[in-house]
Amino acid sequence: MPLLKPMLLLKLLSNKLINYICGQIFNSLSGKAMTKDLRLNNFPISFFSVILGLTGFSIAFQKVEEIISLPIHLSYYFLWFAVALFIILSLIYLIKIIKLPNEVKMEFNHPIKLNFFPTFPISFLLLSIAFLEVDKDISKYLWFTGVILLFLVTIKILSIWMEKDKFQITHMSPAWFIPPVGSIVIPIAGVVHYPSELLWFFFSIGIMFWLILLIIFFNRIIFHNPLPSKLIPTLFILIAPPAIGFISYVRLIGEIDAFAKILYYFALFLTILLFSQFKMFKKIEFFLSWWAYSFPLSAISIASFLMFHKTQIVAFKFIGLAIFAFLVGLIFYLLVKTVQSISKKQICIDE
Repeated sequence: MPLLKPMLLLKLLSNKLINYICGQIFNSLSGKAMTKDLRLNNFPISFFSVILGLTGFSIAFQKVEEIISLPIHLSYYFLWFAVALFIILSLIYLIKIIKLPNEVKMEFNHPIKLNFFPTFPISFLLLSIAFLEVDKDISKYLWFTGVILLFLVTIKILSIWMEKDKFQITHMSPAWFIPPVGSIVIPIAGVVHYPSELLWFFFSIGIMFWLILLIIFFNRIIFHNPLPSKLIPTLFILIAPPAIGFISYVRLIGEIDAFAKILYYFALFLTILLFSQFKMFKKIEFFLSWWAYSFPLSAISIASFLMFHKTQIVAFKFIGLAIFAFLVGLIFYLLVKTVQSISKKQICIDE
């Protein structure tokens, strides 16, 4: 019975969100794509960060179910909700590509929005991790699709970084970590699907670019203008590379060594540092960028559970559960705020 209200809330929120988005697709196919209500031209690629958050939460939920032996697998429902939403968002963005190619081109040439395009292939990779517990064949197809798309998108974005002269230091934000560092996700499910040499290739790309971009980013926030309020939530993205790097590295070598500990403890320190800035974060009005809180917190929660599994030190179990408990409230809050913002037409508007 205690689980009934959260599940009813999830069902209500998912029905409202999916019905609204399905209505937008219907309008698009009916030739109404340019109406003010649809706002298709302002539908952002960053919307796929919602999928990263929901899928990361589903994976963390799977780990919690294993640790505390929950009799009901609620993570299964969150996973399929994430899958349904991923399909719907993909259809909407496909319609945007077909009907409004110039808008997509402008978004791809934007110095900040450009870096959110890899969230689409990374969604495949995270779903492949989640489906390891459900169906390994589905996981395999999702993984190969995600690897190919992410590699192509990463090459393209890095080429733009090197070839264009439009980038300024003030354009730098944690979102810049997404294109190259996204490769660090590949080995997690990859150890089940492919030989390790290719996985080390992608892990090396992610870990080295993380170090490079981390230095550039701290130069930017210390010596230049602060991040605009809309991008402040992306500071939580800083947690993801070392946390995911830790998980990938342990999956590759099968044990906890000194380097693994460095990755985990640095991720844990960044989590503590960002939570200490609570007053700054609570002043920010809701933007879609708030979903940047969710996936990194899922990552450090899962990393903590992995530390507990490998070391049997109970403290890591409680760290993971504490972060996950906070994450549960955060996910429902983000779903509520996102539905409210969509209904009030505060998302997909001119910036």
